[in-house]
Amino acid sequence: MPTQRRREFLAALGAGAVAGLAGCSSVGGTAGGTKPTAEGTEPGVVGDKLTLTTTTSTYDTGLLDELNAPFEDMYGVTVDAVAQGTGAALETARAGDSDVVMVHARSLEDEFMDAGYGVNRRDLMFNDFVIVGPGDDPAGIEGADSATAGFAAIADAEATFLSRGDNSGTHTKELAIWDAAGVEPAGEWYLETGQGMGEVLMMATEQGGYTLADRGTFLSMTEDIDLSILVQGPIEGGPERLANPYGVLAVNPAVHDNVNYDLAMAYIGYLTSPAAQETIANYERNGKQLFYPEALSEEPNYEQYVPEGWSSSSE
Repeated sequence: MPTQRRREFLAALGAGAVAGLAGCSSVGGTAGGTKPTAEGTEPGVVGDKLTLTTTTSTYDTGLLDELNAPFEDMYGVTVDAVAQGTGAALETARAGDSDVVMVHARSLEDEFMDAGYGVNRRDLMFNDFVIVGPGDDPAGIEGADSATAGFAAIADAEATFLSRGDNSGTHTKELAIWDAAGVEPAGEWYLETGQGMGEVLMMATEQGGYTLADRGTFLSMTEDIDLSILVQGPIEGGPERLANPYGVLAVNPAVHDNVNYDLAMAYIGYLTSPAAQETIANYERNGKQLFYPEALSEEPNYEQYVPEGWSSSSE
């Protein structure tokens, strides 16, 4: 029954929402066929399908195409990548409709892990958030020394602000900044769109409004939008509050026995390998690096595997 329900879920999303990625066609992967094992036989997972739910930024920027095609070729499998906001991606996984999740809101990831729906979380990569808006900057936020000061100035000026409004990682970060600024955003100037990052950047351009964006999606769309970065994130010396780490985690097979846990762990192992981390480091759009690898470290952060703030009973 769970498998049938997942098929219904994917069918409901439709071909446009399920990103069958480049080269993901068929059993056996590329025209070269499935890579044989050392014994000359095909891997036992050939023909399997992995369902990934992920934030829109990894899809909109094209990074998933670069990452998933080699994995599909390596194992002869298909990755069905469903691009949603972080909250929706985790909710899909919570229902057992995906095998692995790639998202960017640690507080929501911790809730998911704490409730037992996820296992084996790994830090994957990072970039940062930026506050963008029209070049004439009617609220005068350019150069603000903090994200909260920038948001407060936008609210004081009642300048148009477009919110994702979709419980995504970006929306979660935005709400945290409003809260820290002591502002409850409301009124005609504050527009909740319920759209992904790419759509919101296009809408902000059309309406001459401000928004919070992840740097990767913004840089990948500079030829299509007319917005400027007015408050930088930490990559360019801005406040640490605008940091944007991404994690990847498997859905717990003890909760949903229909999930493809083995393939999910193979995928996590691949994403955190030196080869995939190099792909992340080298991926550029419009001549700019969009993401920065974070899985490899000489000093591993073991807290990445469990919700932040957990401690052992011996402490």
